[in-house]
Amino acid sequence: MNFSLAQPTTAAQFFHLLRRQIRRDFRKPLIVPVSKKLLKYRGAESTIEQFGTGLRFQSVIDETATDLVPDSQIKKVILCSGQIYYDLINEREKRGVKDIAIVRLEMLCPFPYRALEPQLKRYASAKVQWVQDEPKNQGAWTFVQPRMTNLLQHIGHRAAQASYTGRPISPTTATGYTKQHNAEFQAILEGVFTY
Repeated sequence: MNFSLAQPTTAAQFFHLLRRQIRRDFRKPLIVPVSKKLLKYRGAESTIEQFGTGLRFQSVIDETATDLVPDSQIKKVILCSGQIYYDLINEREKRGVKDIAIVRLEMLCPFPYRALEPQLKRYASAKVQWVQDEPKNQGAWTFVQPRMTNLLQHIGHRAAQASYTGRPISPTTATGYTKQHNAEFQAILEGVFTY
């Protein structure tokens, strides 16, 4: 790939990403489409220790919750990128769901095959689902879908393909109507938290 595309979800991740970009011994454009919501969102804060020496940018961040069922009992693995992660975490907590793991892809391009493989092997018996807030034809789905299929088949995962949950195909980035936008978002959450 002749460029990199990342969606860091914490302040420390953004710092380590920029530091990595400067310290590399080669130059390659870095694209970071970060939403303004994450600039002020409390959940995206980082402690000072997370900026410490020896820490690096993580292209994939595994499930961070400690109160979920054992890995073998996880029914669904949600893969996502960007701010929707926080919406999914909040909704999972509100519903009291303990058998859905949420994995963040912080780096989309180049696709993090090696970093994602252990996460998918960890939840070998679970369904795999990609979730995005953007319309199907505008987010990362069309890029990550064939790569996830290759990876799932390569490791012999139970789920040969990942399913999609997000807004339907649309010629515009938003409907322009708050009520419709919120209804579509609720449909995304229902698609994630129903089996």
